[in-house]
Amino acid sequence: MKQIVLGTAGHIDHGKTSLIQALTGVDTDRLKEEKERGITIELGFASLLLDDDIRLGIIDVPGHERFVKNMLAGVGGIDLVALVIAADEGVMPQTREHLAICELLQVREGFVALTKTDMVEPDWLELVQEDTGEFLQGTFLEGKPIVPVSSRTGEGLDVLLATLNDICRDLNPRSINGPVRLPVDRVFTMRGFGAVVTGTLFSGSLNLEDRIDILPAGLSARVRGLQVHSETVPTALAGQRTAVNLQGVDRAEIQRGDILTAPGRFPVTHMLDVTLKLLDDAPRPLANRTRVRFHVGTSEIMGRIILLDRDELQQGEETLAQLRLEEPAVAAPEDRYVLRSYSPIQTIGGGMILNTLPAKHKRYRPQVVEQLTVLRDGSSADAITVHLTNAEYSGLKWSELLLHSALDEPTLRGLVDELLQQGTAVAVENDPPWLLHHEQYDKARHQILDLVAAFHRDNPLKPAMFTEELRSKFPRMEEKVFTVLVQALSAGNTLEVSRDKVKLASHTVDLSPERQAVADALEQLYLDAKHQPPSADEALEAQKLTRADDREMLQVLVDQDRLVRLKGDLFYHRTVLTNIEQALRAHLEQQGELTAGEFRDLLRISRKYAIPLLEYFDNQRITVRMGDKRVLRQVS
Repeated sequence: MKQIVLGTAGHIDHGKTSLIQALTGVDTDRLKEEKERGITIELGFASLLLDDDIRLGIIDVPGHERFVKNMLAGVGGIDLVALVIAADEGVMPQTREHLAICELLQVREGFVALTKTDMVEPDWLELVQEDTGEFLQGTFLEGKPIVPVSSRTGEGLDVLLATLNDICRDLNPRSINGPVRLPVDRVFTMRGFGAVVTGTLFSGSLNLEDRIDILPAGLSARVRGLQVHSETVPTALAGQRTAVNLQGVDRAEIQRGDILTAPGRFPVTHMLDVTLKLLDDAPRPLANRTRVRFHVGTSEIMGRIILLDRDELQQGEETLAQLRLEEPAVAAPEDRYVLRSYSPIQTIGGGMILNTLPAKHKRYRPQVVEQLTVLRDGSSADAITVHLTNAEYSGLKWSELLLHSALDEPTLRGLVDELLQQGTAVAVENDPPWLLHHEQYDKARHQILDLVAAFHRDNPLKPAMFTEELRSKFPRMEEKVFTVLVQALSAGNTLEVSRDKVKLASHTVDLSPERQAVADALEQLYLDAKHQPPSADEALEAQKLTRADDREMLQVLVDQDRLVRLKGDLFYHRTVLTNIEQALRAHLEQQGELTAGEFRDLLRISRKYAIPLLEYFDNQRITVRMGDKRVLRQVS
């Protein structure tokens, strides 16, 4: 069954509630105060079954100027509007304001119900119809049906029903594929059931036993029961007026303006990037940092408007802006919103949300305006590209991509694959996706190479840079991203990576003839010292090496595998160490074991050398310590 939601709009006492009762038999004024005062204060609800298996959910809104806030909570999720104008009064202030709100929210369809026709003469009715047509020129209702009707006598109801059927027959229902989102417009408690909320399901489908989040409070609950138009159902679909019985939360924890959402799909934010249109009949230009009332979904939040490219917005103009809110909001890209002035309270403008997780922008920045223009005019893939650019070296994980989009997951995954195939993005991980913009990826690669090259220039005697030192140059880059970049450079034979060090593949330590002579002399010193080499300081002093970088010559010899560092300042010549290993193996093959003392006697060295040598051979997996003895490690 096609599900369509109709909302009323219009001035107080123009017969909205009476019209709904005449159509459905339901009096939507349920409060005692509404009955006593004879006016609608809160949202009212009814339903109507049309031809062609179309179910019409109806939201009746208050018309009094004091209750426009309540009206805004009802029209955010409607598919078409019935603009109600009384034939005996014609267009009135709230007629204009309600129509302006519907235009700002880009309600898709609508018509005019010209009520109270039984109270006017035919000539007057004809004149009001003409005036109404002129009033609607330039609006989304221009050329739409204007249906004269009397709720008291029933005259014109058949024409109105036929009009509803015609409009709804051609109106596409909302997609059920998106993530679940239901802005709460009413909260109450049912004895024996607990907390119940109602609202229009904006997107997705909601099932019994589903886990949902309640934002912005960050609560979690289970769907215990579902009703659509007072009928118990196992599933509610996008476009349906839905009542949800929640388990796991208390009625006092929820309020109008909260949103039931699929977990992990919508961010809670205090800033929003938006388009902003100031109404032609706004009372005055809108200055930067003006305090406003922000309406989205069913919520009203105070905030300030930041004009990004000007100091003042004139009536009828449209621009790009940032909203900075005093309380948290929940919204999605492409949502429509309405602004009302702080005082006196009246509707002044509205627009479309572009980014729900923006940075705090500085004004008059061309790059900011350029990016917001892309978010306004571009495709969903273009929007992801903008967010990837702003994510810099962190990129966007799948969970973050979900927060930036209200698309269903398969569609979003398709866009990710498209960006990867086009080369716009690079995958840090594939399952789940983790993307980096290709420009950020290339920039990081070049920075890594430049940093390693600079290290080689500043440290000509060091063959490689510690990987952790290189990593520290990118404090905002996640370890996984850094690893992927280094691995890619290594796979491309641009970098060489070994254990904890990294170097340019083209880099070699080139010694001048003078420095080569120093290295050769040091090597010979260790070769001649055999089993009892000098300490580093002793070796340098013996060669009269006093320069700050002379000690690096020992590391050069280690890197060239001419010396081996056992620990601290203890170095052995590679040839000497090989001879010691051969002697150790020969002894163990004959004797089977030896103690540290026996090893010391075997080489005629002191304990100062014996213990580090034995520990070195243990670490090299040549020997195994068993108590106070060593044996040869068995090769499996």
